[in-house]
Order: sequence, then C-alpha cells, then structure tokens
Amino acid sequence: MQNENIIKGQGAQRNVINRFDKYTFEPEDEDFETVKTSFTEVFPKTIVNQVKSEDLPMEYSMNPYQGCEHGCSYCFARPTHEYWGYSAGIDFERKIMVKKNAPELLEKFFQKRGYKAAPILLSGNTDCYQPAERQFEITRKILQVCLDYRHPVNILTKNALVLRDMDLLKPLAEQNLVSVSLSIPTINEELRRKMEPRTSSAKNKLKAVEILSENKIPVNVMVAPIIPGLNSDEPLSILKAISEAGAQSFGYTLVRLNDTVEPVFVQWIESSFPDRAQKVLNLIRSMRGGKLGEKRYFTRQKGDGNIAEMIHNTFKIGRKKFFEGKQFPKLSTSGFTGAKDQQLRLFD
Repeated sequence: MQNENIIKGQGAQRNVINRFDKYTFEPEDEDFETVKTSFTEVFPKTIVNQVKSEDLPMEYSMNPYQGCEHGCSYCFARPTHEYWGYSAGIDFERKIMVKKNAPELLEKFFQKRGYKAAPILLSGNTDCYQPAERQFEITRKILQVCLDYRHPVNILTKNALVLRDMDLLKPLAEQNLVSVSLSIPTINEELRRKMEPRTSSAKNKLKAVEILSENKIPVNVMVAPIIPGLNSDEPLSILKAISEAGAQSFGYTLVRLNDTVEPVFVQWIESSFPDRAQKVLNLIRSMRGGKLGEKRYFTRQKGDGNIAEMIHNTFKIGRKKFFEGKQFPKLSTSGFTGAKDQQLRLFD
C-alpha cells in the first residue's frame, strides 16, 4: 500500500535541513508538486577530479551536472548539494547546476604537461545522462573531446539516453577507449518507478545493454543498490537477464544511508511502502551495525551480518551460473598523445 499523499515521480518528499546551515526556513504549506526544475550555469575551474577513496577502482572522475533529476531517494550524492547551499532533499532533484564549460576544461586537462592518460569515470557522482542532457548535450561534447584525444572513458548511467551517442561510442570502442556501465537495481517495473522515478524503464535499460553489446561496446551492469526487503530477491533474475542481453560483467553494492541521505530515504520508504518501511529499515540496520549508514572504507561496500552474507552468496552463485568465462576488457591508454586528432572530429 502506498501513501496517497506521496509526491509521485519524486524521490525526496520534502527538503531536509542542510547540515551546514545554522538557520533554515521552509514554509510548512509549500507545494513541492508545483516546483519546477531550474537549471543554473556554474563556472568551475576544473572538471576532472582525482579519486582518493581507498576502496574505489577509478583514478579520475568528472561530473557535467550537479544535482540529479532521476529522483533516487538513496543516492549517495545528495549531501554534495549542501556545499552549494541547497538541500539534499527536493532541491537535489529540482535545482540542477550545469557545467557548460566542461568540454573546454577537459581539453585543457588533456593538454597539461606531464599528464599520463588513465580512464576517467563519467560520472562518479551525479548522472551524466540525466534528463537535462537532452537539452544541454554536455556529455556528448565530452565524449567528442575524448575521441579527439584518443582518451579512455568509462560511462556510468541509469539512462538509456546513452544510445543517442552511438555515433561517438562506436569509434571510441573501435579503439578500445570506452565502456558503459548501466545501473539496473531492479527489473520489476512497478518497483523501478518508485525507486528511481525518472530513469529509463527496466525494459529500455535491458534493451540498451543489448544494443550496446551488439555494437561491440563493452557493457557492465551495476546491480545497485541492493535494499533488503525491496529488491534483495532479484539478483539472480537480474543477472540472468543482463547476461542474456550481452553484459560482460556486473558489480553490486549494499544500500548505505549516510548523512542527509538517511532522512530523505526514511521519508520516501515510509511514504512509498508504509506497510514494510520499518522492516526494510531494520534489515538495513542489521547490515550496518545497528545504524543506517556506514563510512568505513571497504566495510561500507560489503556490510556485516547474516543478511549481507546471504546477498553476497547469492551474487556468487549468479556469477558462476551466468558470467563464468566472461571477462571485461581493460581500456587502452596507448593512443593518447596530448594532441588533438582533427580527423576524428564528428561535429563542430
């Protein structure tokens, strides 16, 4: 049963207090259903971030957008919106900052003296193919720069909009310069509409895996996050479906609700699934030492306890049954010279 007062198509149900603000004012009668998404251009001085987390495999990441329209209540990036003076709640989904100068900044980064190429993750924080990308096409321009410079890029997204850029992905893949990771936490469409309300449908994501694979673009799938009591019964079904669609590998994480992600998720689960909200929250606590969040490196990915162990064992079975013998390719850095190849430019 779902609460009739829930804001449909929305992860956060209201704004939550910014942990950096001493004073917060929010009208009690504010109608968030009528709040339109706004886009603000910002002007960062750099676009490539060096990833220093000990338990993450990538060396660099870049994010053309801050904030995300997809509306996933559990998104770990929500607290980053607070550094800009916004809330991790509805503001994160409705106040989107756009970095139009990202392609130019990336080109300057490639031209830095002494830079040695390493795959860059696009994006490591908010989704580079969120709905705003249809309008601004920043991700597309970034891919063109990567092609111009023969630089490897790993794409992570929840959106089948990635297929729009097939004309760039194919020549990148021909030089072993690109891979795509699609996030598919559920193939239950009813659950998908609640978990990630403005992403592509489960059917369209699976179709995207198939089309990318047919075009020889390496595809990984992130089955993430696993939320016990919601999608924890799906791993084997998902792994079977993505393997048949052509995915070469997969990854997964257990849900963790750090900082202001916690109140956003609690509001969402209580509104969307009032009949099992407390059960889900207690199951998460059982994996996180009695808490809903976890920040310790390595442990934050794995969790603790019987529920976490059952989930890990399920994925081990799925890996052996559906992915044995499959191997994800390592991207090439050998073609990067720090100079643009004008012959590879597909558009001006």
